[in-house]
Amino acid sequence: MRPEPDTAQGPTADDAPDQVGVGPWPGGPDAWPDDARYDRDLLEHGDRRNVVDEYRYWTVEAVVADLDTRRHPFHVAVENWAHDMNIGSVVRTANAFAAAEVHIVGRRRWNRRGAMVTDRYQHVRHHPDVEELLAWAATAGPDGAPLPVIGIDNVPGSVPLEGYPLPRACVLLFGQESVGLSPAAQAAAQDVLHIRQFGSTRSINAGAAAAIAMHTWVVRHA
Repeated sequence: MRPEPDTAQGPTADDAPDQVGVGPWPGGPDAWPDDARYDRDLLEHGDRRNVVDEYRYWTVEAVVADLDTRRHPFHVAVENWAHDMNIGSVVRTANAFAAAEVHIVGRRRWNRRGAMVTDRYQHVRHHPDVEELLAWAATAGPDGAPLPVIGIDNVPGSVPLEGYPLPRACVLLFGQESVGLSPAAQAAAQDVLHIRQFGSTRSINAGAAAAIAMHTWVVRHA
């Protein structure tokens, strides 16, 4: 365990109870770790980022490099035709489950607010349309093999996500809020899966659906 900041002199504004993370590294510069992964500015001023304790005081580049050694082989793709507010949440969840990449299909610009800065640590790639995503997936699997594209939407003909043999290496493709997967995306998918529901609402939030699908992959393969 790394030592927590010394608060023997009493709490400061930086160490208020509602602050997340840790304050400056205790002991000052003479006590700083001799390790290139550590960010000297964070060591001096504290690390209030939304990162796990393992990455406290690390540079962004060091965190990304470490994540790259253990990312999972599933990708997440989400359509972005109307600047969907849920995309940031999808990126944040993909980071939490260590997805290989997030693919934005459609508009290049997307609302990053819901990502809570996790896009700095998550690889994000843009495709102008579904056809370009498919062209990329055709050789993106292990040893250049195709990556199967699996759609997630409760459309006619879809099958339940529960019990479906999700491939270990695959692309989970999501539509945007309200309209779901576009016809082109449905046609591109090897299969389209739905999350079974039991209440009165027709559909669940797109960000929530993405989280459920990613966790289902994790339960099966991780």
